[in-house]
Amino acid sequence: MAEGGQPVRLDPNGDYVVEQMYVQYFLPEVPNGHPPLLFWHGGGMTGKAWETTPDGREGWLNFFIRRGWDCYLCDAVERGRSGQAPVPEVWPEPPLSQTAADIWGRFRLGPGPSSYHPDPEQRHPYANGQFPPEAFEGLQRQMVPRWTHTDTAILTAHAELLDRVGPACVIAHSQAGVFGLRLAHALPGRIRALVGLEPASVPLLDETERRYDTPTLIVMGDNMAQDARWPHMRQRLWDFHVEHPSTQWMSLPDIGQHGNSHMLMMDANSLLIAAHVDAWFNRV
Repeated sequence: MAEGGQPVRLDPNGDYVVEQMYVQYFLPEVPNGHPPLLFWHGGGMTGKAWETTPDGREGWLNFFIRRGWDCYLCDAVERGRSGQAPVPEVWPEPPLSQTAADIWGRFRLGPGPSSYHPDPEQRHPYANGQFPPEAFEGLQRQMVPRWTHTDTAILTAHAELLDRVGPACVIAHSQAGVFGLRLAHALPGRIRALVGLEPASVPLLDETERRYDTPTLIVMGDNMAQDARWPHMRQRLWDFHVEHPSTQWMSLPDIGQHGNSHMLMMDANSLLIAAHVDAWFNRV
């Protein structure tokens, strides 16, 4: 297991620690008096998404620390520093990895996977795109494998974190937006306010048990009309917003911010969007 070392005999039979979640916290010198702020990343990503942008600019984590928030940065179950379980000995299915073309198209950096090319000079980003196309390789290097059967474990870990540090505010991106909506419904006293950055979907909530009353801001970017999936996803989120008065809708093009990709926290105007989010938290 080490160059020049002695051989090691490993027996795969035994006990393993699995489904843990890594959390790192940062406490500002001058707190603003708000509840803690939790950052939940999207699918195929880690907490790195909030630290810095792929082209080296300051990320949302430092922005909100400077605004006086106690910040908790998570690597969800089976991502990054949380580690993974053995496959197939513990988890029966292998993970999924995303190709460069898939990331480029699904994150709306250009009009579909066909606009991607291995040669950066032959790629076709959106003309008004806010994501720096020269930083795409940096984004690819942040992506990690993901599983499709671990949602319950991820939800459980997020709920346990809320039990430990809550009540709290949450910023959740993409896949984590679904988790945020579900836990805000199930644990309304634990999530004081939720910001969903382009949630990937809307959970099926049992309204007979509890209304959705958590103050929630749904933030949507641009360039969705040409995408095969995003218009449907956007409509589901809009319907959720219309159905639940506790939610607010922020379409960035409607407030003069055009060209935003799915990676709102990494786009060129990311800190301006963060300022809008911070202002909304202060209002609620």
